[in-house]
Amino acid sequence: MEHLSVFIDVKRIALFLVLIIIATVSAVAQTRKVQNRPYIDQRLWHYGFCIGMHVQDYKIVNNGFITEDGQSWFADVPEYSPGFTVGVLGELYLNKYMAIRFIPSLSFGDKRVVWREQDSGERQSQQVKSAYLGVPIDLKFSAERFNNYRPYVMIGVAPTFDLSIKKARPLLVKPFDCFLEVGMGCDIYLPYFKLIPELKFGFGLCNIINKKRNDLTDKSLMKFTESIDQVKSRMISLVFYFE
Repeated sequence: MEHLSVFIDVKRIALFLVLIIIATVSAVAQTRKVQNRPYIDQRLWHYGFCIGMHVQDYKIVNNGFITEDGQSWFADVPEYSPGFTVGVLGELYLNKYMAIRFIPSLSFGDKRVVWREQDSGERQSQQVKSAYLGVPIDLKFSAERFNNYRPYVMIGVAPTFDLSIKKARPLLVKPFDCFLEVGMGCDIYLPYFKLIPELKFGFGLCNIINKKRNDLTDKSLMKFTESIDQVKSRMISLVFYFE
């Protein structure tokens, strides 16, 4: 049910942005209006800030490891909790349709990893809290502006460092990761500032599981690490930029 709830929430977020883009396309058939802040996109640098919400996830690859007493554990992330993001925005103008964005930000969230023993159904869980310090670098491709709307798509990379790693637990991940980000949004030009809602998807490029468990005082927990070959981060974000 948790997966279904998150899926429905993501559908609602996507629908919200799709409706904005449809409204933009519909505006093309309308009479042109006075443009708010008509020269803001031609500045060499744009500055602003962002706030947003997201859900974090792990893509886990299990290996079927069997312990000496015949147990086989399999891990998954069955549920998500919403997190939030805050950051600052710097945008470099390249040409009429392209810009590079630098977005130093902090993202706070968590996910619950659950292991299940294949035969007995016994469960072990761990709440993994993350505080990502990231510096996404995005390339933004914008359409023609019409009236006070301008849709765009983006792609970028986001090096991140997790500030909240805790040791001596069943799962230990490495602090450094790098996300590939893709998304879409729409510039909305208001009289005094520009509002930019954006939906983006982040895919971790690094295998972040830490197999060197010198931190474990309870060696029985090592079976949970040994049962996993790969852990990669994923994230879905809805962010609002203000310029």
